[in-house]
Amino acid sequence: MKRILLLGGVTEALALARRLGPEHVYSLAGLGKVPDDLACQVRVGGYGGAQGLARFIAEEGIGLLVDATHPYAAQMSRNGAAAAEMAGIACWALRRPGWQAGPEDDWRNVADWAELIVALKDFCRPFFTLGREPLEHLHEIPPQQHWAVRCLQGQPAGARYEVIGARGPFSLDGERELFSRLQSDVLISKNSGSQSTEPKLQVARELGLPVLILKRPELPAVAREFDSVEGLWQALATYLETP
Repeated sequence: MKRILLLGGVTEALALARRLGPEHVYSLAGLGKVPDDLACQVRVGGYGGAQGLARFIAEEGIGLLVDATHPYAAQMSRNGAAAAEMAGIACWALRRPGWQAGPEDDWRNVADWAELIVALKDFCRPFFTLGREPLEHLHEIPPQQHWAVRCLQGQPAGARYEVIGARGPFSLDGERELFSRLQSDVLISKNSGSQSTEPKLQVARELGLPVLILKRPELPAVAREFDSVEGLWQALATYLETP
């Protein structure tokens, strides 16, 4: 019996998990909502690095590792590729294409948090859509700034920040209303490439706002890469059908 271990974290991963049978495993870090309506097994939590993941692969008789984690979950991708090599199995990856700036966009790439803070010095009301990382820096907000931070879990507002708990997909009209309320003068985003969070970029374009884009991390080489759920699923179906 062939068993697949699917490392999840993005919307496309759940679409794949919904097609997997009970012999396969869908693995989640546990930061968001854990689905309870899947036929496959669901595992929540870490493995203890690449070696721990390799042990799990060997103990569970996994024959193929599929990395469908977030494009910025670079450490998990590196662990997955290394664990697959240790265990002597193939690692395939779903690598979602990034967004591309259009002629009306004012996108400015930043390499890391330190570079981002420098790029923000002339703005007053930044809107962060990077996940939880800005929460670690709320005590560092410059006196002239008020931050809005959107992540999965909200928390009480402070004198110079607001933390918005929300999960995509986000509608274009909803994003327009939010930008209007926040009166943001700059958007900060990862280049996740997700359709569910793309409307914020459209609103920034409409308002003529600059967008600071955190560069994607380099991801490890794997046996096969796919840029769509359907392409990956067709390959998986062939793999499962092959004796």
